[in-house]
Amino acid sequence: MAQEPNYNVNAQVEWWMPARLSPDRLKFAMWNVAGRLQNGATLAAAQAEIASITARQAQTDRDFAGVTARTQSLTAEINRDGRRILLPLLGAAALVLLIACGNVAALLLVRGLQRQQEYAVRCALGAGRVALFRQVSTESLLLALLGGALGVGLAFGVVKLFKLIGGHAIPRLDAVTTGWPVLACGLGAAAIATLLAGFLPALRAARLDPMIALKDAGPKSSAGRGERRLLRGVTMIQTALTLALLVGAGLLIRTMNNLSKVQAGYNTRQILTMSVTAMQRDDRERLTFHQQALERVSRLPGVEHVAFGWGVPLTGNNSPFVGEIEGQPPASKPSDMPVLPERVVSEGYFKLLGQPLVVGRDFRSTDNRDAPRVAIINQALASRYFPQADPIGKKLWSFGRRDRQIEIIGVVANGRTDDLTKAAEPEIYTSQWQFPVFTKHLLVRTEADPRALMAGVQRELRAIDPTVSIENLKTLEEIRGDSQASRSFAMRLLIGFSIVASALTLVGIYGVLSLSVAARRRELAIRTAMGAERRDILKLVLGEGLRLIALGVAAGVAASIVLSRVLRSFLFEVEPTDPVTLIAVGLLFVGVALLACWAPARRAAKVDPLEALRYE
Repeated sequence: MAQEPNYNVNAQVEWWMPARLSPDRLKFAMWNVAGRLQNGATLAAAQAEIASITARQAQTDRDFAGVTARTQSLTAEINRDGRRILLPLLGAAALVLLIACGNVAALLLVRGLQRQQEYAVRCALGAGRVALFRQVSTESLLLALLGGALGVGLAFGVVKLFKLIGGHAIPRLDAVTTGWPVLACGLGAAAIATLLAGFLPALRAARLDPMIALKDAGPKSSAGRGERRLLRGVTMIQTALTLALLVGAGLLIRTMNNLSKVQAGYNTRQILTMSVTAMQRDDRERLTFHQQALERVSRLPGVEHVAFGWGVPLTGNNSPFVGEIEGQPPASKPSDMPVLPERVVSEGYFKLLGQPLVVGRDFRSTDNRDAPRVAIINQALASRYFPQADPIGKKLWSFGRRDRQIEIIGVVANGRTDDLTKAAEPEIYTSQWQFPVFTKHLLVRTEADPRALMAGVQRELRAIDPTVSIENLKTLEEIRGDSQASRSFAMRLLIGFSIVASALTLVGIYGVLSLSVAARRRELAIRTAMGAERRDILKLVLGEGLRLIALGVAAGVAASIVLSRVLRSFLFEVEPTDPVTLIAVGLLFVGVALLACWAPARRAAKVDPLEALRYE
């Protein structure tokens, strides 16, 4: 199955055509085979059976020697890109859940401190430790279920948002709906949150000594050193996880910035593209349609250049060229022949894209089916197969040397036509007048906004043939953006996750310092009474906050180096351990986190020693 222009798993197929296959060409390494497994059959069993068939075929026909076949699920193939995107993002969502659970656990711990007397009285009245553990756990579960219910409700809106920003990034995203699986996932997350956030507060309540609690607790009891140490540990973990998310978002931001600066080798500005399918009775009528289309569209006001091409850059569409190249050893069997991407284009295609010819000439309208076959290759192919020779005049053979030869008439500059993140690969361009196909891309370079000419171009095409199918109208700039949709989608989601995680962590830092200030109120009052100035108290509290943040950031850098490797396939010209990103994100987070420390520090500096000591 060759790649058709704009092949789309979401497309609605209206009619089918039989493939005209020559038995000899079935031996070339260019076909995919689809099949349905019998009930109860597995992929492993199918793979073993196909391997056995291939081995037997190779014994009777030497052309199949060394040929292997690999089976895989169609669902896995279709969802391959989606899985590559969504699994790391699922991990990021799990990190946000952990950070949120840390905040809830801290709040429940503080609430438990305020209810120590209540727990002590319950124990004195006969409540057992199991009863206390069950009570606190039930309260945590109720809180988690309410949050999970709210989250499920928000999921309906979030799914619509995902479809809006990720429509081109994830295959079949339009088929995603919210239903019972989403509800079950939300309730499952709530149950996990209960275990993560409610276990420690419940365990602490169950282990409470009622005698000590009734003796020490006052009307405004606060956390002891053990509780503060635990909360600081939770906050450090939150800081580390947040920094990992921020670093991931920073790496993707740098990646998108690098991609925006990539020189593709051709100019994507002010070019309109569309798929044009003309179903005339034979090739000659089809060629007549394409010739008239070029003539009529080129006469439209505002049009600079027009060309047809089978396989617009960055769409992943091309036709496999299986054959032999002059100067290379003849292939002993069809499967040994190289498979190279081929694009069928009309004259003026390279001029329209701004892709210069390095040597030789462009296609002409006279390069038709009655003329000798010709081809243009790119510099990458010339460097690989003709490193020390002039490629002009050299020969290519499609499907072996028994077929008609194709003469190389030009070499075009390299362009990143398949993927902006990869260097140019060898490519072959052939004349559309010699290899007619019924579906092509029409490319139109305009003087102004190309969208303004959409209606006019369609009108001219339908004036030639009212039955022509015109689809996928896009500018080449939009196609370039779509080619990076997966990275853009991941970047936007990671930025969103990072903002939420940062807000939660800053709240956690604020809460820990506020609790510390409350617990050290007597100490701060004594320091003030002994002559400590306001700036000394500020420095003391900010120093405690800075140590807490620094330890969290140090752990976060280590976590970032490990977790960012998951994003390696999304990165471009930046390493997961990029020091610039690590330092910039770390300093930015420290600066923002210190602002969260400012309010508790100011409150500590305003402690009235007389009031504090009289209260104590």
